[in-house]
Amino acid sequence: MKSEDGVLAAIAGYVDTLSFVALFGLFTAHVTGNFVLIGAEAAGFGQGVFMKLMAFPAFVAGVVVSSVLVKRVEPATPNRAACVLYVVQAVLMLAFCLAGVGVSPVVHADSTPVIVCGMIGAAAMGVQNAHGRLVPRPGVPNTVMTGNVTQAVLDTIDILSRKMPSDARAVARTRLGKMLPAILAFAAGAIAGAVAYRHAGFWALLLPFAALAWLAFNARNMRADMADSTTATYTRQ
Repeated sequence: MKSEDGVLAAIAGYVDTLSFVALFGLFTAHVTGNFVLIGAEAAGFGQGVFMKLMAFPAFVAGVVVSSVLVKRVEPATPNRAACVLYVVQAVLMLAFCLAGVGVSPVVHADSTPVIVCGMIGAAAMGVQNAHGRLVPRPGVPNTVMTGNVTQAVLDTIDILSRKMPSDARAVARTRLGKMLPAILAFAAGAIAGAVAYRHAGFWALLLPFAALAWLAFNARNMRADMADSTTATYTRQ
């Protein structure tokens, strides 16, 4: 699906911002951002340092589970593996939603239920981070935009430079065309996540859950269509 990167980027921006706003500055998608917050909190700025520390093993668990599941998928076709990972992430996203609703209003960052809630969110986004590396397909990174923005700026400079050969300029233009939608989708998702949390609390996580269920459904249908096409080819032969 051409829109897959955009949807995933929007989910990452949405969930990362919602968790940041709701859980004392916790990053679930851009999990390494928690290093900065842990450092700040060690000096007395902010709160929830233990929750941010526990986000790392939860994130790693999401990556490990994803790897194990993809390796067990037989046959290991990209669409089948993608469907499995979308389902796993959707289940974790629903669990994140319900856990968040259960702890609302979130008052104490060091409360065990709140920490568990944050860990579930980090595990869900660990699955999405692993997805892009485990399932081979054309696309761009969709959970962290730093590299995409850097490359987009470099490509823009190349496109505008008169000294660049026309073929190199064409390559830069094509790459920029792939990255820009993901960057914009991530930004839109980030804004939507904050606004949705303000109006719906953790129930707002039902939106990315629905989006992941839709992606899983589409991946399953694509796998079925490919199987039917293969069967028809063998029948004609």
